[in-house]
Amino acid sequence: MTDQVEELQKEALAALQQADSLETLQQLRTQYLGKKGRIQGLMAQLKQLPPEEKPLFGQKVNACKQTLEDALEQRQAELQDQTLENQLKAERVDITLAGDAMRIGTRHPLMLIWKELEDLFVGMGFTEAEGPEVELDYYNFELANIPKDHPARDMQDTFYIDPNTLLRTQTTAMQMRELERAGGHIPVKVFCPGKVYRRDDDDMTHSHQFMQCEGLVVGEHITLGDLKGHMQYVADTIFGKGRRIRFRPSYFPFTEPSVEVDVSCPFCNGEGCSICKHSGWIEISGSGMVHPHVLEMNGFDPEKITGYAFGFGLERLAMLKYGINDIRSFYTNDVRFLKNFERFE
Repeated sequence: MTDQVEELQKEALAALQQADSLETLQQLRTQYLGKKGRIQGLMAQLKQLPPEEKPLFGQKVNACKQTLEDALEQRQAELQDQTLENQLKAERVDITLAGDAMRIGTRHPLMLIWKELEDLFVGMGFTEAEGPEVELDYYNFELANIPKDHPARDMQDTFYIDPNTLLRTQTTAMQMRELERAGGHIPVKVFCPGKVYRRDDDDMTHSHQFMQCEGLVVGEHITLGDLKGHMQYVADTIFGKGRRIRFRPSYFPFTEPSVEVDVSCPFCNGEGCSICKHSGWIEISGSGMVHPHVLEMNGFDPEKITGYAFGFGLERLAMLKYGINDIRSFYTNDVRFLKNFERFE
């Protein structure tokens, strides 16, 4: 019987040494050391032996079992090390090879215009103002000289949250907050960029959400000539020197007199093309002198204090500057569209 144990041990050790994978090793473990394995089969033969032979045979089987367990653990460690080494070789990285080009994002065209206007106004001594997008009717309309029964409210189809709260329709609301904050003290010189919302059908030139940048200057001896000089500087900065501007009479409740600001078409240099409808001019801003009643409501003496206000649509400026023909392109998150602006970074 002891010869049978030695033969089993010799056979098992040879099989373990030849095992070339952890899966094969596990099969051998089950074959020799499992509950129904061959070692357990030898132990079952004890009951057939004479009592005097049982102790010696039991010791032989237990010793064989321990030898196989030790050999199996050793072979398992060797195979695990070999597997790791093979994996490291397969995943080896040649650090001398050229790396992949990093794909980085580009600044959005609206942010390019925002930054350009921000640099322009800060350089002229303006302070940037912020305000809530969920606004009170009082700041959005009433302080801007648009009472509840004023027909100018029909010009802006508004998203109301309740009768006194709305999504702001114009960044003029921020100007009103700044005038109120000034408390009648001068000078006031702020610009207010941000999102505004109006109920509108989205198409190539209209959107229910868009961005504005308005500016406000209040002080002594402010004239329409100051406004025109400012608008000329903006046109030269955004569209390049040599742009001509003109004022056309208009109407805004917040200003009196009110004017539309046109710039000579940057695409045809004022000669006339399809973009400017062959007029040679493109509108870029609504502006004017701050209405005396607005000054009075905010604690300023309109007999001594004057001011001017202006506003730009950022989408309109970006479309004109970068040749974009569909306002929806700003909001579709198309990487191909955004990659066109890498050269402007």
